[in-house]
Amino acid sequence: MKLPMMGVINLVHEPEEMSALTASRCLATVPFGGRYRLIDFVLSSMVDSGIPKVAVFAHRKFRSLMDHLGSGGHWDLHRNQCGLFVLPPSMEDMADFGKGDLYQFYRNRDYFTRSAPEYVVLARSHMVCNLDFERVLDRHRERGADVTVVCKRWPYAQTGLTRKVNLSASGRVVDMQDHYGRLESDIVSMEMYVLRKDLLLDLVETSLAQGKDHFVRHALMSRLGELKVYAHLHEGYLGVVNTVASYYRHSMELLGRDVWFELFNRPGPIYTKVKDEPPAMYRSGSRVQHSLVANGCEIEGEVYGSILFRGVKVRKGAVVRGSIVMQNGIVGENGSLENCILDKEVEVRGSQQLRGSAELPLLAFKRKII
Repeated sequence: MKLPMMGVINLVHEPEEMSALTASRCLATVPFGGRYRLIDFVLSSMVDSGIPKVAVFAHRKFRSLMDHLGSGGHWDLHRNQCGLFVLPPSMEDMADFGKGDLYQFYRNRDYFTRSAPEYVVLARSHMVCNLDFERVLDRHRERGADVTVVCKRWPYAQTGLTRKVNLSASGRVVDMQDHYGRLESDIVSMEMYVLRKDLLLDLVETSLAQGKDHFVRHALMSRLGELKVYAHLHEGYLGVVNTVASYYRHSMELLGRDVWFELFNRPGPIYTKVKDEPPAMYRSGSRVQHSLVANGCEIEGEVYGSILFRGVKVRKGAVVRGSIVMQNGIVGENGSLENCILDKEVEVRGSQQLRGSAELPLLAFKRKII
């Protein structure tokens, strides 16, 4: 069943402190979970919910984004008049890159006006979750809300950059602050907003006319007293992945069976770009415990509590503990990794030892030989 809703994945000025992991790619395409990219989770949630049309507002370093998404076929978004649309920023004026998301929405207002769905869901790419947007829309209609913000009760120590929210007894949003604010609340915004399309376009034009060009900070937070903004509390798993510490923490949480099953199966599966590779090969004498090993890997050494992406090679005598090794990484003979994150195609030479900590994992840069 198709929802009367269009999806917008907003990559304009996403907050992130990912160091080398976003040096040559946008946050949306940071590899996660052995074979996925961060954008796969929100995109799959939209598809599983019955949203027939999704637009991705690209911003910077979007070459890997275009390569990963393609025509949207891996998410079944390439049929008929609906589908996946990647809308890059204008290349005519470099000053456009510094402008907010409302300006980008205004530049592509014809995309909204020509689209049939009555509602829009705006989302970011760094929220790792599996969400049913049909439930959010039903709750939005029941309350007669102008805007519904998907939130999560988050009593844990913060490792990612989040926006805190205060609610009234009825669930109405009464206060909202950026991650650097001092608002005391255990509820955080998941940066997903449901509203009518005509209201969004009105907020775009009104805010830009006042010289304000950020959706949440200017169009929403300044109008909490005027608009009926309600929260929808998400009960499932959430990973806020926009810092190195949060990336490592939530990656390691995937090794828990309950987290893995909930994230990748409820309410629907998570899709990604398919690559046809052979199964992982475990050589005689190898040992693997409590780890995720993607297809195409070749294991001769030992792997404990780690995540290996496609095509990783762990040579004889090598030991990998508590580490994340991205696609086509190589750990040479008698090499050692502990609490490390290796970007794609990084090679650790034989007998070399790299060690970080669970709080501050060691990063190895892309294509840098160590």
